[in-house]
Formats: sequence, structure tokens, C-alpha cells
Amino acid sequence: MRLRHGLRRAARWLAWICLGSLLFVLLIIGIFRVVDPPSSAVMFADSLTNEQRRIQYEWVDMEQISPWMPLAVIASEDQRFLSHWGIDPGAIATAVEDYRRGRSLRGASTITQQTAKNLFLWNGRQTIRKVLEAPLAVSLEIVWSKRRIMEVYLNVAEFGLEGGQAIYGVEAASQHFFGISARNLTAGQAARLAAVLPSPKRFSVARPSPYVQSRVGWIQEQMDQLGGLRHVATLR
Repeated sequence: MRLRHGLRRAARWLAWICLGSLLFVLLIIGIFRVVDPPSSAVMFADSLTNEQRRIQYEWVDMEQISPWMPLAVIASEDQRFLSHWGIDPGAIATAVEDYRRGRSLRGASTITQQTAKNLFLWNGRQTIRKVLEAPLAVSLEIVWSKRRIMEVYLNVAEFGLEGGQAIYGVEAASQHFFGISARNLTAGQAARLAAVLPSPKRFSVARPSPYVQSRVGWIQEQMDQLGGLRHVATLR
């Protein structure tokens, strides 16, 4: 009896902890709907684990970002961004099947999931992170607009590691790599930034490999096929 009582008590405490954590996260999501995040979990972890590394980060509102940039990341990362509710079931099913066959868990994250990961979780391909990522993404879709999701994503995404500096956000990336503000990015420059997003510490905007250059060309083709700037008109 005493053991059963103890287990019930532990279960109740665990339920309360889970509920409290959920309410706290929902509160933060609600706050970030109108307040710009000063940083992100990924940035914090990066600076904590690499004390000598400097973080380059400067927030800019969507109005200060070239419309080519959201089009480029949609073309590159998530072409159903404007129509899904945070997750892509087809991509997830494919990724899970690949994982079951012994491959890395990858290729299923939408822009919304990447935003959730950057803000609240950590880098990596662990199953637990992917499990947490999905409900967070759906919560963002419920509470935020597509425009807000894109705005936050472009500001917290990592764009490279150059000379001991980790570059986060489209404004810092535009200034560092092209010497211009994000509002002045051309279609080609936006595609070049988007091309490194799958692995910004491996790929370089400043020194694009043949693979990155081929991705830039492919992204620009996809931007045209999506309808150009008309495709992102609702985000402006």
C-alpha cells in the first residue's frame, strides 16, 4: 500500500511539473508574439559551450528585411510554409522510416519547427528533441501569424561561423558577408544566405563550395517557380 501511495504521489507531482512547464512555455510563446526575443536557446548554448566565441546578432523587423529573403528560405527549406500548420506529416513519415532503417533523423523540419528549435531547444538530431519540436511548432502556428514566425526565424537562424564569430540573424549575416543591411539584399544574395542554412557551420557564405553554388542556383529556380515576390506578399 505504501509503495502504491508513493507511486501515485510521484505521478501527481510529475503531472503538475509537466503542466507547469507547458503553461510556462505557452506564456513565453504569448509574450514573444509581441516582444522580440533578445536571444535564443541555441545562441545561449553556443556561447555557454564556447566561451571564446562571439555572437553576432542584431534584431530587425520584417519591414527592414528584403522580401527576397523570406522567399529564398521558403524555396530552400519549406515550400509548403504558407499552407501547413507547423509540421509536414509526409516529410515526418519519410524521416521516421529512414531512421528506422538506420539513417540519421533529418529532412522533416519545417520553418516553424526550426523556429521552435532555435528559440526553445537545442541543435542535434536526437529523437527527444524532434518529439518536443512538433508540439512547440503547432503552438507557434496557433498563437503567432505566419508573418511573425518568418520574422523570428530570419532573426534567430544561424548563418555561419567565421573567425570565431557565430553569426545569427539575417541582419548580422547581411552586414558580415555583404556589407549591406538586410533590407538591401538582392535575390542572389538572399539565395546564397539560404543555401547554407541546412548546416551553417559546415557551409560558408563567404567561400561557397561547388555544392553551395549549385544550391544557390537551384534555390533561385525554385523562387521563380513559386511565383517570385507574389508568393510572399502576405508576409509583408
